[in-house]
Amino acid sequence: MAPTDVEAKVAIEPGGPPESLLRRLEWRVIRRLDGRLQGDYRTLLRGAGVDVADLREYVPGDDVRHIDWNVTARMDTPYVRSYFEDRELTAWLLLDRSASMGFGASDRPKDLVLTELATTLASLLTRGGNLVGAILYNNAVDCTIAPRTGRRHVMRLTQALLRPVLSTGTATNLSELIVVATRTIKRRSLMIIVSDFISEPGWDRPLLLLSQRHEVVAIRLFDPRETVLPDAGLIVVEDVETGELLSVDTSDPEFRRRFKDVAAAREAEVRAAARRARVDLHAVSTDDDLVTALVRIIEARRRRRR
Repeated sequence: MAPTDVEAKVAIEPGGPPESLLRRLEWRVIRRLDGRLQGDYRTLLRGAGVDVADLREYVPGDDVRHIDWNVTARMDTPYVRSYFEDRELTAWLLLDRSASMGFGASDRPKDLVLTELATTLASLLTRGGNLVGAILYNNAVDCTIAPRTGRRHVMRLTQALLRPVLSTGTATNLSELIVVATRTIKRRSLMIIVSDFISEPGWDRPLLLLSQRHEVVAIRLFDPRETVLPDAGLIVVEDVETGELLSVDTSDPEFRRRFKDVAAAREAEVRAAARRARVDLHAVSTDDDLVTALVRIIEARRRRRR
């Protein structure tokens, strides 16, 4: 079933958790963003319009994703599509809610930051009547919210994100989420994927295919404790996705060094995969101020468009 045919059916209680969270974000985040950013929010994260305005010969510096390969083959010289802004933007939030997203401080794990980030983005994008949909993923698509607009729709999304996440006991494969989005979302849209990208390898190829049709923004959430292991003595750690238990001696400097090296190698591979997919990867820490993080992402997108 296509995502546009599905909508999360959740009851929104006046003053309930979704409304409380949205009000807090409106006061602490969105209000501050209004003071730091100028212009129409609908254009802040997108790199081009969605409707073709013209075709012209490729010149150095053009975005290669806009090459029209059919015309290029016929004319035997590269041609690119130019776009004009559509009056209505459709955005899709592709949200990873797998078990590893539960990692972090008890008062601010990654999945809470994901909820705040998604709620803020949905609120900003729907302000001008733009449509926002979402696909929630936990080793399978467990909820799809059809594109709608309005504050109540944002609360519906927030309610779905506030539901507890259950461990599936299997490793995450982000390729499945990306393939579902590619196969079912036909209209060119703004795709914002939010994940820690702790996944089985191979997601770069489907992400490349997704970016050839849609504008893609990738946001990697991480917790600083995933990269630097504190000296806490002998502890038992659990792989939250598989449930495997392992005793480790964190007081061993050599072990902490190897842990840091492995974390750095994993981050380097994620960034390399994003480059292969031709998608900019923006990192957001659980310790980041959300306003500062969003301004950083938006300014990076603006610089890329110049």
